[in-house]
Amino acid sequence: METIKGKDVSIKFDGSKCIHSRNCVLSLPEVFVGGKEGAWIFPDKAPVEDIVILAQGCPSGAIHYERHDGGEAEPKPEVNTVRTLEDGPLSVKADIVLSGKAIGNRATLCRCGQSKNKPYCDGSHNQAKFTATGQTPVQDFKALEARNGPLKITPASNGPLMVKGNLELISGTGARTNLTQKTALCRCGASANKPYCDGSHAKIGFKSD
Repeated sequence: METIKGKDVSIKFDGSKCIHSRNCVLSLPEVFVGGKEGAWIFPDKAPVEDIVILAQGCPSGAIHYERHDGGEAEPKPEVNTVRTLEDGPLSVKADIVLSGKAIGNRATLCRCGQSKNKPYCDGSHNQAKFTATGQTPVQDFKALEARNGPLKITPASNGPLMVKGNLELISGTGARTNLTQKTALCRCGASANKPYCDGSHAKIGFKSD
């Protein structure tokens, strides 16, 4: 994790989580100067609120911020969601506890099975020409008493992402497809019931490490 200190806000950047969506360099090019050697993040080049909005929109959780102006820290999501991206990863917004460790409110997790940075996405789905719909079938579900709180995600060895906690699964376009408190999400890329695990990881000999 790299921390770049500014007068009113510091930006924290974790390159190991970045999926190069380019939201930062396109939205605030004066703050995030892409393709530059050496220092490339300049927190003082934009208003604090602009940086806050951008950071909270970073899908991978690679960008965080720390305010020095008395403003509030990033709030926990009011609704825990996993969004299934077309031909791509799982985009998670929640109070995420990954393998027993709190990692923040945002993460992009591999579901093609090819990432070299599992459980995080590293863009390998593009090279692998992974195909999987983002419009998953709607399940039968009941309303949850709560929609937020810690979301525990445990990557099973050579198996799926085991998820516990209040969760709303949504399609790539934002349509709600399921409400649940416990599920197993495919990360080998072979399930015929994506985004859910159907045991295909055992059949194809999926290795998570």
